[in-house]
Amino acid sequence: MIARRNILGSAAAAAALALTLSAAPAVADPSAALAALQETVLSKGPSGEEPSPATDLKLSAAEIDQIKAMNATAAIVMHYAGNDWSRAQIEGLKFQFGELGIEVIAVTDAGFKPEKQVADIETIMARKPDIIVSVPTDPSATAAAYMAAAAAGVKIVFMENTPPGMTAGVDYVSVVSADNYGNGVAAAHLMAAALGEDGGQIGLVFHAADFFVTRQRYDAFKTTITEDYPNIEIVAEQGIGGPDFSGDGEKAASAMLISHYDLDGIWAVWDVPAEGVISAARVAGRDDLVITTIDLGENVAINMAQGGFIKGLGAQRPFDQGIAEAMLAGYGLLGKEAPAFVALPALPVNKDNLLEAWETVYRAAPTQNILDSMD
Repeated sequence: MIARRNILGSAAAAAALALTLSAAPAVADPSAALAALQETVLSKGPSGEEPSPATDLKLSAAEIDQIKAMNATAAIVMHYAGNDWSRAQIEGLKFQFGELGIEVIAVTDAGFKPEKQVADIETIMARKPDIIVSVPTDPSATAAAYMAAAAAGVKIVFMENTPPGMTAGVDYVSVVSADNYGNGVAAAHLMAAALGEDGGQIGLVFHAADFFVTRQRYDAFKTTITEDYPNIEIVAEQGIGGPDFSGDGEKAASAMLISHYDLDGIWAVWDVPAEGVISAARVAGRDDLVITTIDLGENVAINMAQGGFIKGLGAQRPFDQGIAEAMLAGYGLLGKEAPAFVALPALPVNKDNLLEAWETVYRAAPTQNILDSMD
């Protein structure tokens, strides 16, 4: 059993999370590898940019006073706002915008539909915002709308991805991301930990879309399993397109469990598809199936707390990401030089550090549902 630890502590404390990985055949020191994920960033930006740490972002008291005097307004244009990650991003943005005296005049949800996001941007532009913070639902399909906003003088900060043809420092301020590659690596190591020395056969449920960060997760998970764990074989892969990602995840997992009745584990690209994988495992009576994923949503946290299918995940830090995005918007208003790509390190989570991880991710105590589920 892995000892409980405070994940806000040292790399040595973080290494305790990976103690059970020591038998993995092709990894010299997986404990150190997982610990290092909290100390560095493996991802590069959408155009290959080197990551800059969010902790380097600074605004002086005088700069904050300048921003407050501008009476600026901001709009938050989400690709999808119906999960815990999005809600935490929005809360982080609102918190930091409040600290800077910037009024949030709109928060939109495109429901993963590019045409809806384009309409959202056009509607918001009628209100003449100074700032837009946004995740492009489909970078190519939404590019013209973002370019029009940039041409009108709006300071744009992107989350996770950028449209083609746009240049940091010219068309937008910066892009802020979690270490999506690092989180994919973490989910792979945690899958190996749960399967143990014997390994097994696994399936992958990935995002079948032109979405930079979810592709990073998939590539990282698959590469880590393939290169580091020869005792684990990937025998099935299925892409899902949404917008019903939970339902799509369930269908994909059900097909895998029918085709490979002795499947040992399934990785899902984020927590909502993983909820569908959980449903498929229950229907199939596969109480022994191991599931790992990315993003610490409440439903997967409850399942993990209960000792259920979810054995580990790589968590993003969405509240802190929102703070960084709002800070960069301030850079844009001031004309202050900003790094092109800012990233926050991955956070490996399993049941043993679940409660502490929730506090780190959301800057709030675990929900009562999670506390009641801990056995």
